[in-house]
Amino acid sequence: MFDSIAQEYDAFNHITSLGIDKLWRRRALKYVKGPRVLDEACGTGDFSIAAGEHLVRLRNASETGRDGTPWSVTGVDISSGMLDVMTRKVSEAGLGTASLDADGLPRDGIRAEVGDCCSLRFANDTFDTVTVAFGVRNFEDRERALREVMRVLRPGGRFVMLELGIPENAVVRSVYKFYFTRIMPLVGGRMSGNKAAYRYLPASVLSFPGKERWMAAMRGAGFRKVTHRALSLGICRLYVGEK
Repeated sequence: MFDSIAQEYDAFNHITSLGIDKLWRRRALKYVKGPRVLDEACGTGDFSIAAGEHLVRLRNASETGRDGTPWSVTGVDISSGMLDVMTRKVSEAGLGTASLDADGLPRDGIRAEVGDCCSLRFANDTFDTVTVAFGVRNFEDRERALREVMRVLRPGGRFVMLELGIPENAVVRSVYKFYFTRIMPLVGGRMSGNKAAYRYLPASVLSFPGKERWMAAMRGAGFRKVTHRALSLGICRLYVGEK
């Protein structure tokens, strides 16, 4: 499904969110620390690229970061079509790299690879931050995916997650649901020719657990200091947990 909408995916997101999705990513970046970041369900790479630029800024601003320690963003997704778009965007941003370290991670750059977020290839305690932007609701086994995040994070590492949500205010929620379930699928269907994919999007958001249930799931997987922040009246939700 995601391969079939890969070419129109970025334009659809920016148009239907009125560009606010970029602001949501910037808010999440405040919680990202390096030098090693794993971006799960990376799609076309918007958050991977933003994270790479963030790590470069952090290293340039830090006296201790100017010692040549390499930064690394690894994007993982099940859709090769999405990753093809991401690879092109990474190259255009000048953030690609062909050099890998001893753990098979990129050195001073971003690399995309096909992978299952419920069964990652990486060793225990590999990453400083694991991020997921608008992808957790698509995971086949969310609890297992959370356990995998916990496994590959280093002690003290962070899990930073953005996900679409439902506004709590009744009036806003009513307007949002109409827009989300009626207007967005029409726009997406016209842009991609795949109406089913864009009917799936609102259905997956509406069925995702509420904030209390999801925070409980994160704690159940072992995360501590679990926090939640509603963005744009709850249309987007930012979750952060530590190992």
